[in-house]
Amino acid sequence: MKKHGFIISMAIFVIVLVVGFISMMSRVASPKKNVIKIGLCLYRFDDTFISNVRQEIEEYVKEYEKEHDIRINLEVVDARDNQNTQNHQVERFVSLDYDVLLINVVDRFAASNMIETAVGANIPIVFFNRKPVDDDLNRADNIYYVGAGPKAAGIEQAKIIINAYNENPYSIDIDGDGVINYVLLEGEPSHQDSLVRTEWVIKTLQENNIPINKLNGAIGNWERAQGSALMEDFLNKYSNIDLVISNNDDMGLGAIDAIERANNIKGIKVVGIDGTKEALEAINEGKLLGTIESDKKEYAKAVVEIVMYAIGKSELPEDIKSKLMENRTYDVGQIPRIK
Repeated sequence: MKKHGFIISMAIFVIVLVVGFISMMSRVASPKKNVIKIGLCLYRFDDTFISNVRQEIEEYVKEYEKEHDIRINLEVVDARDNQNTQNHQVERFVSLDYDVLLINVVDRFAASNMIETAVGANIPIVFFNRKPVDDDLNRADNIYYVGAGPKAAGIEQAKIIINAYNENPYSIDIDGDGVINYVLLEGEPSHQDSLVRTEWVIKTLQENNIPINKLNGAIGNWERAQGSALMEDFLNKYSNIDLVISNNDDMGLGAIDAIERANNIKGIKVVGIDGTKEALEAINEGKLLGTIESDKKEYAKAVVEIVMYAIGKSELPEDIKSKLMENRTYDVGQIPRIK
């Protein structure tokens, strides 16, 4: 009887060992990865620069997944330039327990509802490209901003013009009258980049004694089509345009479209900002004098690394940490591009 009980006990013991071993091997063979859910909210899918940045973010997310052996669910949504739509998108992400939000805000003066929704659920936010007002950014310690400084962009854009003028004044002063007659294409009036880029490109030109004269200026809302329509109107009004200063590349490319449609107009120089792929191609073709490229790979790296740092998944790389300021803002590097 005792022998029979001993055999049963041993059999049970062996079965337990085998089941435990199989279970352990199963876990080793196919480890379950952590899944990080990121909601990426864009103000518009069809903005060329934002589209370029989005592509770089998606690529860097893939790199981060491989390096850290985790899975990231990156869901991208389009607000179609409507703040109410974006508010609802954020509410949905919060209701689905997303870990962190990455927001390219529609209206920088109307971010408070989204912030209240996310902060109430203890979900960090990384804003990028379109900067909310400081009062909103300072509402919580888990709110960050990544962007390219508009002052630096304006100054560097002016330097492209200054260098070209100093090298050969007649390359920009087409008719040789001693004055550079320019038209200005501005972005959204509520966007901080429009205001600051415009201020500093003109101020820098004046401080360097470049003889400029503004013929006209108008708001093109960052859009190529609007830049084209505005430039067509300028060409009909003025026969002495030397230079087009554009707050971004798309409007500048639109101005080039209008110049090319006119056929008989030669020599007008155009400068932009952003360094989109289309703008860099236009520089190589000799159509665009220059642009200021926001380093989109750095943009993507900073955004993703700060996102992961904000939810405690990894420490910041030293190159990102060294540029993240105490007020939780990060300035992306900018590179002048000319032919």
